[in-house]
Amino acid sequence: MLHSKTRWHSPAADPDAVRELARSLSISPLLSSLLVTRGKATPEEALVFMDGGGQEQHDPFLLKGMTEAVPRIRKALQENEHILVYGDYDADGVSSTALMIHLLRYLGASYDIYIPHRSNEGYGLHNHALDWALQQGVSLIITVDTGISAYHQIAYAKELGMDVIVTDHHEPPALLPEAYALINPKLPDCPYPFKGLAGVGVALKLAQALLGGDIPEAWTEIAAIGTVADLMPLLGENREIVRRGILSMRNSRFPGIRALLEVSGVTMNTVGAVNIAFGMAPRINASGRLDHAGRAVSLLTTEHAEEARELADELDLLNKERQLVVERIVVEATAKLEERIAAEGLPDVIVLASEGWNVGVVGIVASKLLERYYRPVIILDIHPETGMCKGSARSIPGFDIYAALSSCSSLMDHFGGHPSAAGMSLHRDGLGAFADALNDYASGVLTPEHFVAVTSADSEATIADLSLQAADELERLAPFGMSNPLPKFILRGAVVKETRTMGAEGKHLKIVLQQGKHIIEAVAFGKGALGALLPGGTKVDVLAELSVNEWNGSRKPQLMLQDLAVHETQLFDLRGAADAVRQAREISERLTPYAGTDPYRAVVVSRKERALVPDELKGMSLWTYDENGGISAHDDEQNKLEEERVSVLCLLDLPESPEQLDAVLQTFPLIDNVALLHSIRERRERLQVPTRDHFKALYKLLASVAAAATPEHEVLLRLSRQTPLSVRMLSMMLDVFEELDFIERHQGLITFVTQPAAKSLTASQHFIRLGQVAQMEEYFMDGSLSELQDFMQSRRQGVS
Repeated sequence: MLHSKTRWHSPAADPDAVRELARSLSISPLLSSLLVTRGKATPEEALVFMDGGGQEQHDPFLLKGMTEAVPRIRKALQENEHILVYGDYDADGVSSTALMIHLLRYLGASYDIYIPHRSNEGYGLHNHALDWALQQGVSLIITVDTGISAYHQIAYAKELGMDVIVTDHHEPPALLPEAYALINPKLPDCPYPFKGLAGVGVALKLAQALLGGDIPEAWTEIAAIGTVADLMPLLGENREIVRRGILSMRNSRFPGIRALLEVSGVTMNTVGAVNIAFGMAPRINASGRLDHAGRAVSLLTTEHAEEARELADELDLLNKERQLVVERIVVEATAKLEERIAAEGLPDVIVLASEGWNVGVVGIVASKLLERYYRPVIILDIHPETGMCKGSARSIPGFDIYAALSSCSSLMDHFGGHPSAAGMSLHRDGLGAFADALNDYASGVLTPEHFVAVTSADSEATIADLSLQAADELERLAPFGMSNPLPKFILRGAVVKETRTMGAEGKHLKIVLQQGKHIIEAVAFGKGALGALLPGGTKVDVLAELSVNEWNGSRKPQLMLQDLAVHETQLFDLRGAADAVRQAREISERLTPYAGTDPYRAVVVSRKERALVPDELKGMSLWTYDENGGISAHDDEQNKLEEERVSVLCLLDLPESPEQLDAVLQTFPLIDNVALLHSIRERRERLQVPTRDHFKALYKLLASVAAAATPEHEVLLRLSRQTPLSVRMLSMMLDVFEELDFIERHQGLITFVTQPAAKSLTASQHFIRLGQVAQMEEYFMDGSLSELQDFMQSRRQGVS
């Protein structure tokens, strides 16, 4: 049994609306259903969503502050003022800065740029940067993707005689800076109809306003990168920006974008929003995370192909380094959190800080811990000399992290962000009060339901529904991203036909799934270890996205696996394992991520003769078979756990009797998975289900072997030489003969009874027991997994 990592929710589309939309637009019911569930139920709405159009573009002068900003910039151009573009170091800030460079070049302006160093300076405007700007002769500053919270810094700029135009999209604070112009669609009194623009989207609207709406189409490529990278909703105007940007990017004239696509392994003529999100954006962000974002700005603004290739290669190397740094910090942060959980339990809001945690990647680390623990997470780097902490927050649905930080703003030097992500700085001495304040706030907001991760699927489908034609048709819903995700489908009751690992060290997994006569391949990235948990014939439910696999001119539908569940108790066939203890540890580790919401519990059952110690088992409970036909815990503490669900039961040794097997099943009535790790006896040493012929042949041999009193060990030795039966089998058959008075045992000697009373074999309890033990052994030694599962289920019903 494998539990899904999240609870799947699939909305039910109105069937009448689905049919009507499909009829009106001559589209498939599958596409029609997706449009309806995404709120595009009328033909007009659906066509605009699928095909775009001018309805999604708005007049830039609807943005409050634009009417003040444009004349001021034109005045600066006319009077040849020196302009400073002040940006940010993330992919949105880099894109915004690059777009403004292209604009100012186009206008023939005199300009400089400034992007703070993430680790050395941190987010936002800084007075020392303003001092530098004054020395450069700057009289006008245009901020991009930053500035809405820079009240004091903008006041300082005014003192220095510089005007500041703020273009930003972050949440405005209560106290707004007194800039020459504030352009932010989220300002409370801004009439702009679309509030979801990225920083680069606001910069693009400024360019449109300055150029009368007619901007070079290629600039939308840069706007698309920042919009996708900053996880802005791909709805409304953003959708049009990204759609146009992607179309232009497929024939990009920018050397930097061409080089970035190449180093990201993206085919230029098929690039999409997903490639931007997972290929281009991480490399752009790596520049600001581990070095300086200026390198990425240079890549997006260079006019030279050779320089572009060099810069793209540098960003690719930085991204690889970033991945290693993230992996190290995740390990350290997880260990620190697990210690805290052991001592205090899991907090509602996780706050972790340490020296040596690169501030450039703490946001990624926070995301990874959120995925694992499903709690709002804040990760901070502590400067070893000053004690100042800089960090990033990531939050779960239903918990506005910006509002949470606002509730304890007095404890921080600076903060800013969105409902789902934010950044902050404070001194290490205030970390305890900061964590307490956030958790106090969370206690009044969060409920147990918030901590259950839910994944929204678009619909339930069958493999037959998910054809190549369906995959091609779904592209009409692109570009995909925030608020318009790739469609997810739930397939129930598919059967695993085959699994195989892919990539270095088998890191990834390919699964062949079947429903009826229909077959499809599913790819699960980073889930190579899952293959060992899905033997052929396993019935699974999967949550997956539909894509197209293109190889050597061949195209076929393919699923990208997001989540998976197996609802039946599974048996893992590791019989005859060379190192059963090691294999038990490995199977337990593989199953840990699929334990569901119940506490994970692994149990090992073995003979006492193994003399295992708990340290060998790494947290698994140890139980042993006892001489009374039952099982007992290694220590008293484990006896308290009998009624809890067992995630995996590892049988290191075969039960010696059905009673021992029944004791296992009775002690652990709720078992998700069973791992069979017992040794396989040589055929000669096994029991056989007894027949009358077995006893008839043995009776004749005994007449000669034990006509006179003979030591039992000698009788067994001679019988084993004359029959194919094991000594174990022969010894248990002698028990039957003794019970029926066919032989006599006395002081280690056996004597054959020459004229016994006639008795039926079935009158012997030993005969019945021998049959039961032999049958159990036959199932455990030679039975298929399905046969063994049916046998264990019948035993379970007998003891329940």
